[in-house]
Amino acid sequence: MAGYEYVSPEQLAGFDKYKYSAVDTNPLSLYVMHPFWNTIVKVFPTWLAPNLITFSGFLLVVFNFLLMAYFDPDFYASAPGHKHVPDWVWIVVGILNFVAYTLDGVDGKQARRTNSSTPLGELFDHGLDSWSCVYFVVTVYSIFGRGSTGVSVFVLYLLLWVVLFSFILSHWEKYNTGILFLPWGYDISQVTISFVYIVTAVVGVEAWYEPFLFNFLYRDLFTAMIIGCALCVTLPMSLLNFFRSYKNNTLKLNSVYEAMVPLFSPCLLFILSTAWILWSPSDILELHPRVFYFMVGTAFANSTCQLIVCQMSSTRCPTLNWLLVPLFLVVLVVNLGVASYVESILLYTLTTAFTLAHIHYGVRVVKQLSSHFQIYPFSLRKPNSD
Repeated sequence: MAGYEYVSPEQLAGFDKYKYSAVDTNPLSLYVMHPFWNTIVKVFPTWLAPNLITFSGFLLVVFNFLLMAYFDPDFYASAPGHKHVPDWVWIVVGILNFVAYTLDGVDGKQARRTNSSTPLGELFDHGLDSWSCVYFVVTVYSIFGRGSTGVSVFVLYLLLWVVLFSFILSHWEKYNTGILFLPWGYDISQVTISFVYIVTAVVGVEAWYEPFLFNFLYRDLFTAMIIGCALCVTLPMSLLNFFRSYKNNTLKLNSVYEAMVPLFSPCLLFILSTAWILWSPSDILELHPRVFYFMVGTAFANSTCQLIVCQMSSTRCPTLNWLLVPLFLVVLVVNLGVASYVESILLYTLTTAFTLAHIHYGVRVVKQLSSHFQIYPFSLRKPNSD
């Protein structure tokens, strides 16, 4: 497995023909963030590789996740009567979240500034973004947590899926239309949540216990914003873009089945993980919510990365992700009945396997494309210039 090649010769040939095509219509992005990023990118030295900026931003998101996991391992820290997360932690998380968002916005500008734009850079950026979804959502959960004033772990699980499906819709659109329509919700959520982290440090988590309007709590506002953004903005705009492409006869695929193939694995992942929760003899989501979220988010990221490779290389997306096979077997075993400690072992084992498999996939794909394009992924030097 160490030298396994995930990118086929057909896909490598497809990457050679790839041309970046994206549309950003978000006013916040166009009139506020892009001018800000255009200023920030000038701070970076011209020898700094764009992928290094991308990876640094991703590491900050992971750090926030781990920092909050330390201070709020079971999501009870924001509940009444529990030891709260220190104020300085909220400030750090808020600042780092905005810095990570900024780095994600300037990496492409640095690539164009240094004339080093490559398909690998786009794949690396969007691939890490797909994994960042779970880190971001789970970290945000600590603001409200669970308990009488928070959101149940199952509701958060469903909200996580709303975010995951919202993310993959953009790449499903590009798989079918050839154009990446950047979602409005991303910029709005990043700026808002960074601000909310800082506000939490100032006013304390107790402020979120109070009703926002009448008996409408802030936790309800949090839930409504995620669902509302997905149902009223992301989904309608995706379907509209798809329909426009259909009307203009520019769809890349003529078959409805083939158009929907990229969604098969994410949907099956949702079905299997939900079945595990519902059939769990030990109520696994209540016992290990953070690990369960991470397992789901990592498997999702792997399927999304495979989709991104296929849409960029204009090749067919795999019908099913092989990572779903061990998940299916675990769900089958759980349904037959196992002891609580055995189910916990299965969850941790599966999560470890998914993580290692996804890292292996990412490393191998980056190495393959780096070799194919004869570049270093984290340096602007060319291999033949050594």
